[in-house]
Amino acid sequence: MDNDDLVHAEDGGIERLLHIMRRLRDPLTGCPWDIEQTFASIAPYTIEEAYEVADAIDRGDMNDLKGELGDLLLQTVYHTAIGEEDGLFTFQSVADAISDKMVARHPHVFGDQSRDKSSDQQTIDWEAIKATERANADQTRALDGVALGLPALTRAVKLQKRAARVGFDWPEIDQVLDKVREEILELTEADNPEHQHEEFGDLLFVMANLARHMKIDPEQSLRDANYKFYRRFNSIEDKLHAKGSAPARSNLAEMDALWDEVKREENILVKDSGIDLTKTLRY
Repeated sequence: MDNDDLVHAEDGGIERLLHIMRRLRDPLTGCPWDIEQTFASIAPYTIEEAYEVADAIDRGDMNDLKGELGDLLLQTVYHTAIGEEDGLFTFQSVADAISDKMVARHPHVFGDQSRDKSSDQQTIDWEAIKATERANADQTRALDGVALGLPALTRAVKLQKRAARVGFDWPEIDQVLDKVREEILELTEADNPEHQHEEFGDLLFVMANLARHMKIDPEQSLRDANYKFYRRFNSIEDKLHAKGSAPARSNLAEMDALWDEVKREENILVKDSGIDLTKTLRY
């Protein structure tokens, strides 16, 4: 199969995609925009595509998920193409690296360890293996290896989990709640923008810790809260439009009353039909 045939081969699979990326990055015949891209310039798109995969899963749209997974795969192909051009790594070596890691982290599947263990025990074993890997990579401090690019709430939880493994953690949730109250008080007493910024960050950090103790994913919890606000405000807007009005021509008292009305309607809907509003389409 020649190059043009591979570009247009509908069943060309990963080899077709790798070839298309090489063509896009060709310095003589490729796309000017694609040629200019670097690891750093592509990284934001990689993060965005991962979120769009998660969004398709949240919405239960499997056709969309197929497309979003392709977009995410393209990001890996993009980074490995740049790595290959710079002599750093290739798509194949990246695939081999993750294969090696999966084999090493599952000795109960690919080695001689027993599979007779709970998922909780497997999580403990997995973390022990990762700790050994970090030590071998000279990441010897308790908090080493927690990625800076994670969403802030997610990174806060990961940092706290690492600290908890070495005993730096409140044993009781009431102690965390006391700390929340303390941080709220310190925020209200902050007397300048810089101090307010710091105290607000402290409050968010301890709220992430509270979520961890309550076994709540704070990132998902906030996403659901965002969607709830989005859904309810759209309903307020619809009610205003039905009256020939709009938010800009309304006032807080009217919109607050409509907000309470929307909440009552949602509660009735959930009670009568059992619909989980957090699982309905978001857009």
